[in-house]
Amino acid sequence: MYTYQPRGVCSREIHIDLDGDTIKHVDFVGGCDGNLKAISKLIEGKNIDEVASVLEGNTCGRRSTSCADQLVQGLRAARATE
Repeated sequence: MYTYQPRGVCSREIHIDLDGDTIKHVDFVGGCDGNLKAISKLIEGKNIDEVASVLEGNTCGRRSTSCADQLVQGLRAARATE
C-alpha cells in the first residue's frame, strides 16, 4: 500500500494498492466522499495509463488541479516505488 499526499485539493491522503500497472484499490482521506468513492470503484482493475488518459488535467473550480488529477500523480508515484 502506497500513501500519496495530494497538493492543492481537499483530500489529505490517497492510499493506493497496485498489482504492477493495474489498480487493485484506492482510498481517499478527505475530499468529496461520494465522488471519490465512485472514482475508486470505477478505476479498480484498470491500467494506470488508461486511467491517466481520462483523469489527468481535470480541474476543480478555480484550482489548477483536482483530486482526480492528483490521483494520477499518486498512481505514477506508487508505480515508481514498485
